[in-house]
Amino acid sequence: MSDTSLAKPALRLPEFVALFSLTTSLIAFSIDAILPALSDMGTALAVGDPNDTQLIVTLFIFGMVFGELFFGPLSDAIGRKKAILLGLAIYGAGTVIAMTAGSLEQMLLGRIVQGVGVSGPKIASRALIRDQFEGAAMARIMSFIMMVFILVPMLAPALGQAILAVADWRGIFNVFLAIAAVVALWLQVRQPETLTPERRIRFSLASILANGLLILRHGPVMAYTFAAGLVFGALLLYLSTVQAIFTDLYGVGDRFALYFAIIALSVGLASFSNSQLVMRHGMYRLSTAALAGLIIFAGLLLAVARGHGGVPPFPLFMALCFAVFFCNGLLFGNLNAMAMQSLGRVAGLGASMIASISSLVAVVLSIVIGRFYDQTVVPLAIGFLIAGACSLALVLAAGRGRQGEI
Repeated sequence: MSDTSLAKPALRLPEFVALFSLTTSLIAFSIDAILPALSDMGTALAVGDPNDTQLIVTLFIFGMVFGELFFGPLSDAIGRKKAILLGLAIYGAGTVIAMTAGSLEQMLLGRIVQGVGVSGPKIASRALIRDQFEGAAMARIMSFIMMVFILVPMLAPALGQAILAVADWRGIFNVFLAIAAVVALWLQVRQPETLTPERRIRFSLASILANGLLILRHGPVMAYTFAAGLVFGALLLYLSTVQAIFTDLYGVGDRFALYFAIIALSVGLASFSNSQLVMRHGMYRLSTAALAGLIIFAGLLLAVARGHGGVPPFPLFMALCFAVFFCNGLLFGNLNAMAMQSLGRVAGLGASMIASISSLVAVVLSIVIGRFYDQTVVPLAIGFLIAGACSLALVLAAGRGRQGEI
């Protein structure tokens, strides 16, 4: 694809980055803001096994598995803006279900519906960005968005704690509704449609199956997709267990949001570094270096944890997690951009399949390893190590595969 075939961005870059950072941050906010409230939610919903509260996080991502498959082809058929707005409406419905929950089952239903809905902004935004940028330029834009986006996981737990100081956990879901409304209004007023009618693909099962088969048969796309899923799975495992680790193992109490933000800062620093380095060194080279670093630091965390009865000294735990997530920050934008690189006319469906498959891989890794949480850091370290080693093997294999555009 030539640069001249790409639509020129209608918004100035700072506003474009701000809009789509907020749009995509709805995912992180929906996860991170509730972390301080998980124990309160477990008590209010009469959850028996404390490990079951992890499902409030992981089933949100599980809902995205289905939404991501739907919204990509839909955005190819009706345009990016309409797909995003429809997703926001479904997300709002799920938020109401969760906010009014009187049982764990209703809460999980609401979280699944939220996950389905939030897939619209996630997938259609990615396709919209792909409409206007490609290659290293796309990775650079994704890194800028990730850099702003990282403020959400840094600040969301603190906001969640602030809301809990004046209301119960249901107040957090009211804030989710407000953010969705702001995104919808901003998008509707300021962002033009990027997919012109002549470039749209009719929504049909036969077309989806035919194009989907082409994507599934593309070795490098699938390798990068599974690698992204494993890296995301390690993050999801951390998010599912971090409140218990900080509170139960280290007793940080109200300082949870501060320490969570410190580790989240590493991802922001890495994303900023990536936006500067990717134009010089390329996505593949940076990804392999970051995965090697992830393996090294995860191995050190596992060794230190085992040497201290499963609970390493807190400063050492923080330092190693900071290093691990710095490596992760170098990977998120690059792995997804490399997976999208070979997708041309089927960018919407491709974004759907990449996101859905990677989310499913992430959920499986997180749930399976998360069930082994035993009041130690060992399962988390093992999850990081598995994700890093398997992802590196996949990326190296993808580098040797064919790179033609679909």
